[in-house]
Amino acid sequence: MTAELTRGQNHPLPGARLEIRISAGTPVVAGATLGDENGTVHGVEGVAHPGAPTLPGLEVSRQAAADHCLAVDLDAMPDTVHRVSVLLALPAGGSGPARFGAVAAPFVAVAAPFVAVTGLDGDEVASYTLTGLEAESAVVALELYRRQGAWKVRAVGQGYAGGLAELFTDQKLSGAHQLAASIHEAVASGLARSIPAPPATAPAHRPDHGTAPRTGPGGASGPVPPTSPYDSQGASGPGPQTPGAPGQHGAQQPYTGGPVGPGEPAAGQPAAPAAGGPIDYSHPRRQTAAPPPPPPAAPPAEPGQPARPVAGDATGWSMEERLYNQVWGMFEDLARTTAAYRSAVDFADSRMEKELDQALSDPRNRIGGQGDAAREAARGRHAQLVSQAREVLDRDVAQLVAEAEVVEPALPAAFARWDNPVWHAYRVPMEIPMAVRLGDLHLPEADRIRVPMLIRLPLERGLWIDSGRSASLDGSFADSHEMRRLGLETAVAHAARLLAVYPAGEFTVHVIDPAGSGAQALAPLVRSGVLAAPPAQGAAGAADVLTRLTQRVDLVQMALRGGAPDALPPGLDTSQQLLIVNDFPHGFDDRAVNQLRYLADEGPAVGVHLMMVADREESAGFGPLLDPLWRSLLRLTPVADDHLADPWVGHAWTYEPPLVPPGSQVLQQVLAQVAAARGSWGR
Repeated sequence: MTAELTRGQNHPLPGARLEIRISAGTPVVAGATLGDENGTVHGVEGVAHPGAPTLPGLEVSRQAAADHCLAVDLDAMPDTVHRVSVLLALPAGGSGPARFGAVAAPFVAVAAPFVAVTGLDGDEVASYTLTGLEAESAVVALELYRRQGAWKVRAVGQGYAGGLAELFTDQKLSGAHQLAASIHEAVASGLARSIPAPPATAPAHRPDHGTAPRTGPGGASGPVPPTSPYDSQGASGPGPQTPGAPGQHGAQQPYTGGPVGPGEPAAGQPAAPAAGGPIDYSHPRRQTAAPPPPPPAAPPAEPGQPARPVAGDATGWSMEERLYNQVWGMFEDLARTTAAYRSAVDFADSRMEKELDQALSDPRNRIGGQGDAAREAARGRHAQLVSQAREVLDRDVAQLVAEAEVVEPALPAAFARWDNPVWHAYRVPMEIPMAVRLGDLHLPEADRIRVPMLIRLPLERGLWIDSGRSASLDGSFADSHEMRRLGLETAVAHAARLLAVYPAGEFTVHVIDPAGSGAQALAPLVRSGVLAAPPAQGAAGAADVLTRLTQRVDLVQMALRGGAPDALPPGLDTSQQLLIVNDFPHGFDDRAVNQLRYLADEGPAVGVHLMMVADREESAGFGPLLDPLWRSLLRLTPVADDHLADPWVGHAWTYEPPLVPPGSQVLQQVLAQVAAARGSWGR
């Protein structure tokens, strides 16, 4: 039975190995400190945080997220540790709320952060809902403490308006401000490489196809902690129903052409409610109160076999939305089943290490063959645990592979690979799609399955195609010239896809190529006539393009802030704008660099997007001036690279760019249709 704690209450813990599940209405930083009997933390090595997530007996999340699962093994704690304080903090300098009192109800199932302590079997031991938080930006949620040889959990709820620095100072930690700054820096770096999750809305239906359960209470498909790898069917304990499931787009609609500024409703969307007024959850332009049910399921499988997967079996208003939700469901399923496998392997490794140490420390095992037998038994138990975990992982991956085999051919052009036959029947769309595919993702434990990387439209961040010299995952090396060529070809493929998925005249591409070195790679865009103008060359050409786009951002922002969006100049192009910058920083002075930073920060809100093809090392001469620029862009690579993270667990996923198959003419054919449609619309 779950103990629902109030502030100050405690409850005994039944076991040493626990999970601490955290759910909040906005991305938060989760960490923990190890203190002595008085709660004093002796040095930064006693703090687990995203920059140093692992301590003896404790592991925390590596990035900020709305949902966390902290792993705790109290038996592995040093004898000097008597108190484990679990802390939460809001990321500094982000676009989210700056205090816990500002977390809005629409983002969460409950109005405040929720913390639950569970056993490995998924049974919830205790829970605590933090209430009464206002100006605080950091809080000690609960603590595990040792009393007379037994461990208990206590609900704390102590908030700090001064953030992590004040919290660490209260725990008598030297260097509190420096540690807080380093944690926020690690969080900012993690968010920069994290794939943006779909907007948090009502949970989407995702049927179970035989993989370990991924659902929360009541069947909601929001993020939940990894299930226990020791149960062949998985286990998921009760907990708060949380949003964040693969996205319903009732709360955020695709951009429909006109510029939209912060705080302004997009065309066709309801205005924000007045403070304290009721929130309108209805989908614009639709009268139904809930999405239609998914299509009929496939015929039932044979007894004892998992259900046959069906394309589009997630909830949504259209087949496009159902497929989008299904792909994100597959993405989350693979992330969580892999997390469960890795957790099981880590436990097996630590258990074998502990048993081997015990065998070596026992004098009786030094005589005869008892020591060898003990070591063999420890290795045998380790192999059995790993084998069981691998069996569960293989079962889940096999089902996801089967699902991918039926989903991939059914994807629309915006979601499909370039080798998908859907492109042979391509026609310029009349509406903006929900998302666009920017590549594929996979994990080393599940190399058989590729998950489409779908990013919502309009783009909320610019893109950085990293052309730095690096080794690809297959062991091959590419020199700097080859990487520049591959980087620009990748940028062209991304730009062509964005042009193809937008209606005619709703997306405009500009190119800056100061030295003219990208003429060959840019040829498909230039020859087809889809560019707004020939690629700008030289310092003067780059300055002209940057000045015009910067002025456009200024004009739209002033019009929106002044409440006069209709007062824009008659000739202003209101379509989405994409600027491709090649071979940065060559040919760019300080003024141009500042303009690029301005476009990266302010442009997406008013429909101006940046795509940089650059090697960060070559711009090192600018120093830390460019660090905010790189962090504001989503880094992609022209070769396979494991640099992206999922928004749930934080795995390092291998990213593969969406290159056109060698010898294929699909890119030229698609661009020709785009150019013809633009011509008919007078663009």
